[in-house]
Amino acid sequence: MARPSTRSSATSRAEIVDAAIRVIDRDGPRPSMDDIAREANITKPRLYRQFADKADLYTEIGQRMAKSAAAAAGNDLTLMLQPPRTALRRVLTGYADSILQHPNVFRFLGQAQVTQRSDGTVLQFDLGRAASDRFTRQAREIAESIPIDTAGIDYLSRAVVGVVVSITDLWLGDSAESADQPTRTAEFVDQATEFVWGLIDGFLRRQGISADPETPIFTSLAAVNQTR
Repeated sequence: MARPSTRSSATSRAEIVDAAIRVIDRDGPRPSMDDIAREANITKPRLYRQFADKADLYTEIGQRMAKSAAAAAGNDLTLMLQPPRTALRRVLTGYADSILQHPNVFRFLGQAQVTQRSDGTVLQFDLGRAASDRFTRQAREIAESIPIDTAGIDYLSRAVVGVVVSITDLWLGDSAESADQPTRTAEFVDQATEFVWGLIDGFLRRQGISADPETPIFTSLAAVNQTR
């Protein structure tokens, strides 16, 4: 077995995260730091010069996957010009596609939500917080441009992300083959679409807005605004 290269002192945090993702993709959601160091072609002490502890590395992996999923879901406000079900299905299909690129990594993150740090403290991962904060900012921008009352949008965002993260775990299951089936993925997208639309519809109805899921949201909200 080849020894780790002595040139690896320049190995960056990003390169170590790349290596960790390759290990998890290949070997499953229970990687060892030894395996990650070996994949990165460095010694474990060198790995810990880049990351304070295991929790530090896990956090970086989580941030990488969160950005990937968010990018795949899209940040296209023209979705407001599509009927809600169509728009949500498009967003959630992109999200599902990103998950299927690294299903073991998302299983790993779900299992590693509570991890002890080297100093004895416990780091609790909140995989949905960053996503819900991003969703809140986008939703508030849209609501203010209509305009409608933005009160409660942070709660709506957390609820939407919580539902999606929770049923992602159900969709992925425990085996590598469980999610990688077109019918199972289509079921996930369909179910997620209906649950998310139900939450958004409920939020709008509390403001006295009845939105048709087959009519673009922007059209519905603009019509309501004209009558106020």
